[in-house]
Formats: sequence, structure tokens, C-alpha cells
Amino acid sequence: MTNKSAAPEKHVLLTQPVPDAIDEILIREYQVHRLWQASEPHAMLAEIGGLIEGVVTGGAKGLSREIMAQLPALKIVAVSGIGTDAVDLAYAAERGIFVTTTPGVLTDDVADMALGLLIATLRQMSEGEQVVRAGRWPQTTLPLARKVTGTTIGIVGMGRVGQAIAKRAVAFDSRILYTSRAAIPELDYIFVPDLHALAQEVDVLVLAASADGGEVIIDASVLEALGPKGYFINIARGKLVDETALLNALREKRIAGAGLDVFANEPHVPEGFFTLPNVTLQPHRASATLQTRLAMGNMVLENLAACFNGQLPPHRV
Repeated sequence: MTNKSAAPEKHVLLTQPVPDAIDEILIREYQVHRLWQASEPHAMLAEIGGLIEGVVTGGAKGLSREIMAQLPALKIVAVSGIGTDAVDLAYAAERGIFVTTTPGVLTDDVADMALGLLIATLRQMSEGEQVVRAGRWPQTTLPLARKVTGTTIGIVGMGRVGQAIAKRAVAFDSRILYTSRAAIPELDYIFVPDLHALAQEVDVLVLAASADGGEVIIDASVLEALGPKGYFINIARGKLVDETALLNALREKRIAGAGLDVFANEPHVPEGFFTLPNVTLQPHRASATLQTRLAMGNMVLENLAACFNGQLPPHRV
């Protein structure tokens, strides 16, 4: 769908919805085309692809090389998020297309979600809520939960999000271990260079790594090292996890539980997770607060405006 009342000079393609306040600015400043609303996206791109100079997308959705190839006038891919793994950066660089992100503003929300999943999973909060909602309390006796305070937490990826998770976990008297590309001397946490050794040492393994490489990090051997008393939390990317191995480990109780906000083939979630009581599931909502999505949207607007004004976008990768 094309908004005919917007300024026609610059055409911008949206791959997914944005907050209303951001949308209002976009349609005031640009000619906006909404790819997700098109009944035939390929036909839409064939019709208006040559006009598109900017694309606004999310970190998980990104922009495929196939679509970029249909946009010969494209100047900028403005990602509302911090992940660029779903964008072909090499192809964008080859064509001189800016790729921008929204760093910093979603760190707190993602870290909050990690702690929320950790608490909900260890304390069996989702299962407890289902008992109450179904009117099965006090007839149903739930098994005793796992104490959160005092746990040993291992963080995979100690960037902004990883550090924010660690800071929060310290308030629960947690012992923090981490693995990353290299030790960070200024951090007062224990660096463990080997992922399997880290998994063996912790009660909870939290995946907060960048997905730029796109390869599986958490496989069956890592889950085996985590063990039957260990929990796994993922707020990074689903494709960094062997989901079949994770599902099997949960079913066979080779790990104690998992809290997942992300999946390999979103929005499609393996149905095997649905019936497991030791899993907390979220629909990739770590940054989904009004305050943060507005802040992200404003950074997207800054990046678009800079690019179209002949300047370097401030948050380019």
C-alpha cells in the first residue's frame, strides 16, 4: 500500500509495522510503502522497487539480498534493532548502501527480559499461573522450584547486553562467569575462555552473543555440559542454538529448563516446546516496550534523514 499524501521525493519501504508516532513522521516526510501489507510482495516490488531509496526493517527480519537486488536506487537499510545478521552486509557494502542500527537504547529492556525469563523459569511462574487460571489451585501441587538468589550464572557474549545482565544478576547475589571473544580486564567477573567449561561451572547459561556469524553456538555438547540441574536462557538469536538438541535435552531432562524469547525460524516455533512445563516462551519481545521502541524509531528517523541529506548516518555499521 502506498501513501499518496506523503512527500513524493523520497520513497521508503517498511518491512514491518513501527510505533504510531514514528509512522506519522514517516508518512509526513516520505512516500511510504508497506511490504508486509502487500498481498503479492513480489508484484509490489516489481512495481515500486526502482523508487525505493530507504528501507526500515527489524533486526530479526533484516533485508535479504534478493530484495535488495530489486531496489536499484537503495541508499540505506535502517534496522530498528542491533542485529545485522539478517542483512547481507557484504552485498550492501559492494553497492555503497548504508546499514544502520539503533545501539544502546534497547540494552536495558533485553537485559530485563533475560532476568525475567530466568526468574520465571527457575520459579516455574508460567506453570503456576496456568494452575491458578485453570482453577486447579489448591488441588494441583506443583514441584518445588529452584531458588534464584545465589545462583552461578554464565553469560555467553559480554557486550552491552551481557554486561547489563550481569549487573542485574549481581543484585541477586549471583556469581558471574562469562565467555566472550576475549577477556575484558575492567570487568570484575570470571572469564572462562571455553564454552563447555563455562557450561559445566554454572547453574544458568544465558546466551547474549551477537549473531553476526550466524553459526550454532549452543549445541548438544554444550547442553550436556550444562547438565540436568542447569537452565538455559536465550535473548540473542534462535539460530545460534541447535533447537532439536535443545528440545531433546528438555524432553529427556538432560537440562532442567529453558527460557526462550527467540527462535530459529520465527514466528514458527517447534511445537514440541508447547507441552513442556519446564520451558518459558516469549514471542521475541525483549525490546517491546513503548519507551524503547519510540527511542529506536527516533534513531531510525535520524539515520534516514542524515542519509537523504547527504550526510553520514550517525549509527551506521
